[in-house]
Amino acid sequence: MMIFAIQFLLSLALWGTLSYWIIIPWLSKKTPHEALFFLTIPHAFRHVGMVFLVPGVIAGPLPETFAGPAAYGDLLTAIFAFLALIALWNRWAFAKSLVWIFSIAGTIDLANALRQGDMWMTNFGATWYIPTMFVPLLLVTHALIYLQLFKRSE
Repeated sequence: MMIFAIQFLLSLALWGTLSYWIIIPWLSKKTPHEALFFLTIPHAFRHVGMVFLVPGVIAGPLPETFAGPAAYGDLLTAIFAFLALIALWNRWAFAKSLVWIFSIAGTIDLANALRQGDMWMTNFGATWYIPTMFVPLLLVTHALIYLQLFKRSE
């Protein structure tokens, strides 16, 4: 558990620092649609979280209170994010609404997974990289998305 927590916190600090140094200044030069488009990309890959349901990839069965909600929450978020990418790319009028939908759904999904003690005590096996590297990236990009949504109006 200690190694997991250290890796999670260090990844969160690294993604946050890199965002502050590189991503935020770069995004400030983009249009609102472009900024939201680029921030949405990592979330379109959240279907990878379905691996929590694949026997043999994980070290053992994950707690059902974690695995199902995390896997299907990630899948739903990925679908909404992909739809948001399409809408942003085509500059559809409702694109920003889709970003709100996917980001709220995705934030709730991550908050639910993080609040569960089971996540911090689970042997993820080959999926260890998802909560220790990918989840911190998703948390930081969600924060940046909300900053963009509240900051910029079109």
